[in-house]
Amino acid sequence: MGLKSKTMDIVKYFEFKFNKNLGQNFLIDENILKKIIDAAELDENSTVIEIGPGIGTLTQEMAKRCKKVVAVEIDKNLIPILEETLGNFKNIKIIHADALKVDFNKIIEEENLENVKVVANLPYYVTTPIIAKLLNEKVKISSMIIMIQKEVADRILAKPNTDEYGTLSLLCQYHCDIKKICKVSPNCFVPPPRVESMVIRLNIRDKKRVDVLDEALFFNIIKSAFNMRRKTLSNSLKSIVKDENALLKALEEANIDPKRRGETLSIEEFANLSNILIRQKS
Repeated sequence: MGLKSKTMDIVKYFEFKFNKNLGQNFLIDENILKKIIDAAELDENSTVIEIGPGIGTLTQEMAKRCKKVVAVEIDKNLIPILEETLGNFKNIKIIHADALKVDFNKIIEEENLENVKVVANLPYYVTTPIIAKLLNEKVKISSMIIMIQKEVADRILAKPNTDEYGTLSLLCQYHCDIKKICKVSPNCFVPPPRVESMVIRLNIRDKKRVDVLDEALFFNIIKSAFNMRRKTLSNSLKSIVKDENALLKALEEANIDPKRRGETLSIEEFANLSNILIRQKS
């Protein structure tokens, strides 16, 4: 029996109703499933946190290959299904919780997880907040292998001077090395979403891509630079540097034309500017 038939049988048997508000789309393509598993590079020493396991299709395959899987699922209607489909596995823990509210580092500690990878088919409506949470909270993981909306993947991978380039691009590129795995057609899901998806792998860097003296200021500058994309840097950064002369002086020292817009700056230029501003204060 194929993955699509198995999935539909489980949905029918449990009379499961897909929740549009939770962005539920179950993967039914075995080829894509295999690509996700291969990209995760699991072995007997790996542990996995899965966000949004659905009916446990990917969960089962990972549990066969790794030490332990902790699956975090928000939908209470899926918990009895997961308990049924995953009941034979001793190395799977199901947690009924909202991934945006849980303390992942606490889960890692309590479940004694090591060599942790996040693997997930992320619902589109929470993709960006979950990625930001995992990176900003410095969750102790080595990588994320995630299936997300292609449009979001394009933003993560974007380079300067493109429409897609922005705060998400810089957050991910600062913390991670990023690799495209594959595109995923809407036909690979039930129900099919209205958009194309992509699987990407983000390897968390031991050393960040650029050296910054103050991470909070670095990301504040980035956020302000992109808040009003059409504004010049000399205008968009006024909210951070109240002294206009000090701002112009810092931009000059960084060799950045104040008339440039945020979308034209590389991550190295943002880092240099934030470091100059920190030194100005001292």
